[in-house]
Amino acid sequence: MKEQTDAPLLLEAMIGDALAEDIQNGDITCEALGIQIHAAAKIVSKGFGILSGNSIAKKVFQTLNSELNVVLHKKDKDILQPGDIVLTVEGDAASILSAERTALNFLGHMSGISTLTQSFMKEIAHTNCKILDTRKTTPLLRNLDKYAVSCGGGTNHRAGLWDMILIKENHIRAAGGINNALNAVMNWKKKHALHIKTEIEVTTREEFNQACTYPIDMIMLDHFSIDDMRECVKMCPGHIRLEASGNITLKSVREFAETGVHYISSGALTHSASHFDFSLLFDPLK
Repeated sequence: MKEQTDAPLLLEAMIGDALAEDIQNGDITCEALGIQIHAAAKIVSKGFGILSGNSIAKKVFQTLNSELNVVLHKKDKDILQPGDIVLTVEGDAASILSAERTALNFLGHMSGISTLTQSFMKEIAHTNCKILDTRKTTPLLRNLDKYAVSCGGGTNHRAGLWDMILIKENHIRAAGGINNALNAVMNWKKKHALHIKTEIEVTTREEFNQACTYPIDMIMLDHFSIDDMRECVKMCPGHIRLEASGNITLKSVREFAETGVHYISSGALTHSASHFDFSLLFDPLK
């Protein structure tokens, strides 16, 4: 996955929209209080985890007020402990207060994902299996969600519908069967002379056996039992990678990885990660 800052215009628009969502026509609390002082603030970790999104938080403050002095004390992928200072900011107090929640929201969301991903990785560290993310991401935040997965040690799967062919159960039904679906894809790729990675989801051993006869890259074993998964690993042709999928949890991921599959995908990384807790500690400057 590319760094989230590789698309600066997209990132600037995202941060601008996030600030506009919160501030709208103005921060009327700061306006009502007439805050016109300078201040120093620091963002502090309140738990154990993996940092992601610190550079995003910095951009939030500087987007609202380019004169704010923001210093990063930790970098993404760093291990966090309670009390760790990840960022300090100094300058116009009202700007700091207005940007605070948006910066913390990005940090908490992304660090929650990277921390959960790291927990999955620890469970399978003794195997050669890799953890994949999915398209079950927050709408319009996919780049950041997938970047956060990579910060936690996970591997990014396809970015969207445009960069990989993944034939799922409903595609197979629409095509009239697994052979019809795979033949159609093979013919389409040949017609357009395209070398696009191709994966198919199977739900039975019979479908698995059919898929193995095609020159595809990956087979997704959806809701297979541990025993069936082990058999598929034994029978799988060398050119095909196997992905296990289907409600695989932190408690069960080790057992699935030990079957010998190459990948395990989990939507939970991005749709069920807990928000990581940070605080902004604020001090007026005299």
